[in-house]
Amino acid sequence: MEPLKNCPRETLAAVRGVLTDIDDTVSTEGTLSAAAYGALEALKKAGLLVVPVTGRPAGWCDHIARFWPVDAVVGENGAFWMWHDHQQKRLRTRFIQSDAARAEGRRRLERVRADVLAEVPGAGIASDQPYRVADLAVDFREDVPALPPSDIQRIVEIFERHGAHAKVSSIHVNGWFGDYDKLTTSRAMMQELFGVDLTAERARYVFAGDSPNDAPMFGWFPNAVGVANVADFADRLQHRPRWITAGRSGEGFVELAEALLAARR
Repeated sequence: MEPLKNCPRETLAAVRGVLTDIDDTVSTEGTLSAAAYGALEALKKAGLLVVPVTGRPAGWCDHIARFWPVDAVVGENGAFWMWHDHQQKRLRTRFIQSDAARAEGRRRLERVRADVLAEVPGAGIASDQPYRVADLAVDFREDVPALPPSDIQRIVEIFERHGAHAKVSSIHVNGWFGDYDKLTTSRAMMQELFGVDLTAERARYVFAGDSPNDAPMFGWFPNAVGVANVADFADRLQHRPRWITAGRSGEGFVELAEALLAARR
C-alpha cells in the first residue's frame, strides 16, 4: 500500500467515479461529518459517479438513495442496489435473489442467530437488523463492548458451519445465503444501471474502503484506496488496496475526494 499522495496526477484525473464503503470509510466512529458528506456532494457536482457499497441494511439504503448526493447504493454486502429514479420520481430496488430465496435465507439465518448468541458470549445482534431483508449482522463492537479477534473468528465459523457466507466489517460480521458479494453486485449494477463494463473500465473507477469485507473490491480495482485505518486489518486482508490515505476514516475519504478534484482541475 503506497501513500495516496504518490498516486500519479494523470491516474487521478482519469477517474470517472467513486464506489465507497460507508462505516469507518466515509463515517468516523459512527458519525458522518459535514466534511465527509460535503466530499460526496463535491464529487457528484464535479460529474463523478458516486455509489456507496455497504453492509448496511435496506432501511438505511432507502434513505441514502433518496437523500444523499449519490447515484445509487449497493446494500447488505451485495443483496441489492437502490437508486432514485428522478424521471419517475420514485425509489427503485434491484434484488439479486428472488423473494422466495430471500425468505428461505432469513429462515436459515434464524438458526445461525441462535447458535451465535448461545456460543459467543458478548456478541449481539446489530441494532439495524430489523431493517435488513437478506442478511444477519452480528455486532462485535458497535453497540456492545469490543470482542477479541478469536470471538470474531468464532462468529465467522458459525456462519460457515451453516453453509452461509460471512464477511467481517469494522463493526459487524455479516452473513447471508447466496452467491454474491460487494464486487459481483457492483459489477452487475454498473452494467445494468449505468452501462459501464467494469472489466474494461475498472482503472477509471476508484473503490474506497477500510476492512476485510472490502478485500474483493481492493483486489479488483487497480487504484483501490484504503483509508488509513485499513492498516489495522492488514494481516486479515486477502487483497490490499493499491493506495492508502494519511487520514483515518472520514478524514481519509475527504483526502481522497480532494485529490481527485484537484487532479481534475
